[in-house]
Amino acid sequence: MVNESARPPRIMIVDDDQDTAAILAYHLRHEGFVPIAVNSGPECLKLAQQQDIDVILMDLMMPDMDGFQVVRALKNSPDTADIPIIMITARDDLDAREEGMRLGVSDFLAKPVFRRQLATRVRAQLEVVATARRTDATLDSLQAVKHR
Repeated sequence: MVNESARPPRIMIVDDDQDTAAILAYHLRHEGFVPIAVNSGPECLKLAQQQDIDVILMDLMMPDMDGFQVVRALKNSPDTADIPIIMITARDDLDAREEGMRLGVSDFLAKPVFRRQLATRVRAQLEVVATARRTDATLDSLQAVKHR
């Protein structure tokens, strides 16, 4: 996850449609993020293990491995379980949202995605992570004081 002062947040885009990935990357770049685009679930899983990724934008409908399968694999790995995932899909129905939330998806965006909406949702996920870290640090400090 990101250290706010060290580098701009790295956002992975997982979408088999290269045009969609390019548009999302363009929007992210203009908002100060570092986009990393991959075209498949297996590629996402491999890269997420190798690089520090702060948020993942996940397409739902992809060949070979759909977005739900990728989310399941990410959430089952201790190295990637805490990465927030925003599902981006043309299939914006209640069943898809329910399944995504059950698997641990943090947020949903329906295609087409607009730049300001995308940036707001990504920043919200980054803030959730930062707040959790501050809370964990505070709890650790309190535990240390308690055990003195």
